[in-house]
Amino acid sequence: MAVSGSARFADRTDAGRRLGLRLEHLRGEDVVVLGLPRGGVPVAFEVADELGAPLDVIVVRKLGLPFQPEVAMGAIGEGGYEVLDRALMARAGVSERELGRVEARERAELEARVRRLRRGREPLDLTGRVAVVVDDGIATGSTARVACEVARHLGARRVVLAVPVGPPEAARGVAGADEVVLLRTPTPFLAVGHHYRDFSPTSDEEVVALLARAARVARARAAEEAADCDIDVEIPADGVVLQGHLHLPARPTGVVVFAHGSGSSRHSPRNRYVASVLYDAGLGTLLLDLLTPDEERDRANVFDIELLAGRLAAAVRWVRERPDAAGAPVGLFGASTGAGAALWAAADPRLGVAAVVSRGGRPDLAGPRLSSVTAPTLLIVGGADTAVLRLNDAAAAELGGVGRVWVVPGATHLFEEPGTLAEAALLARDWFLRHLAGRAAPTAPSEEAGR
Repeated sequence: MAVSGSARFADRTDAGRRLGLRLEHLRGEDVVVLGLPRGGVPVAFEVADELGAPLDVIVVRKLGLPFQPEVAMGAIGEGGYEVLDRALMARAGVSERELGRVEARERAELEARVRRLRRGREPLDLTGRVAVVVDDGIATGSTARVACEVARHLGARRVVLAVPVGPPEAARGVAGADEVVLLRTPTPFLAVGHHYRDFSPTSDEEVVALLARAARVARARAAEEAADCDIDVEIPADGVVLQGHLHLPARPTGVVVFAHGSGSSRHSPRNRYVASVLYDAGLGTLLLDLLTPDEERDRANVFDIELLAGRLAAAVRWVRERPDAAGAPVGLFGASTGAGAALWAAADPRLGVAAVVSRGGRPDLAGPRLSSVTAPTLLIVGGADTAVLRLNDAAAAELGGVGRVWVVPGATHLFEEPGTLAEAALLARDWFLRHLAGRAAPTAPSEEAGR
């Protein structure tokens, strides 16, 4: 019979919460929750949250017959895992050369998806741990089976397959899983999406956001220090008091000080968004007003790059004096005219700026001090911001250290086009992770990339 509306899950979040409660017997064990992208990750996020366990993805790819790709002759997973149906290959007459071409194509796609979803995060080590493989439902069970086998291949001592809904036969076991947990096994079993009121597609961006959120929660649980610092601050500089907002995770791997552009303040929604992306990656942020309200009334102050740079330098020194940021390397993020101030300040070797990122900036305003900037510098410019792009290209050639111009296609000066600000934020995050935290990030612009 058909499943009634009341028997359906509201959405993947609802299903994940219910599934997490059913898995309560695993609480306290050394568990890693592994979501199958994409739809399994929102479910897995709730399971991980309920169990207080870390979250990761487990990526598998089907190897389809060369002439009938929808029919699987095998599958591959991370860590070099591969399983082949040699009997099917023999019946279909698949040669080793044909197999090699399919493997190469699918392995490249698997690795690209891993990079896209993890965004520089290392996979969680499964050695000796309980791997809970989660999807939003089981239909044939083939993907779930391969995922369980990959988890075992990666060192899990026990593998639990947990899904909200599946056919009755799945409850009797799935190859590769030591335990199968199913909330519902309706008869007849229809398509997985039929058992949800909202089964909207999950995007890669949602998966990345959930993984980042889960990583942040895991860091908070692991931190020995008190809760992170998220406060408004006042910073003395040159006889005035600057207003700012400081957000530090426990044990920050670096701190980024923001220099806002003309007419912007610490409340700039664009820079606040970028700051949130950096914070989720374990970096502290300081958003501040480089001018007082009275000073802002004089438009000339907005373009007094030397004045702004001096205020920025005072803020950097203030950060370094805080015990909760002691020892953390400092980077500067500048937008519009703030980029000129950031580079002017970075030219002072006594300040010890470790990296600089500019978004839609005017680095040319740093003038002759550009040649003294040795900190690795990333200049992010919109492809449609042609005048500023020319200025950035010229400024990059003047820098005394590594300098790269990275063009975001279609973006204008304020990065208001859909997806462009997010791309700029991720580029900035990866640059700072590379040069502040010393963590290689595969999505970061390499020293050879850019212009």
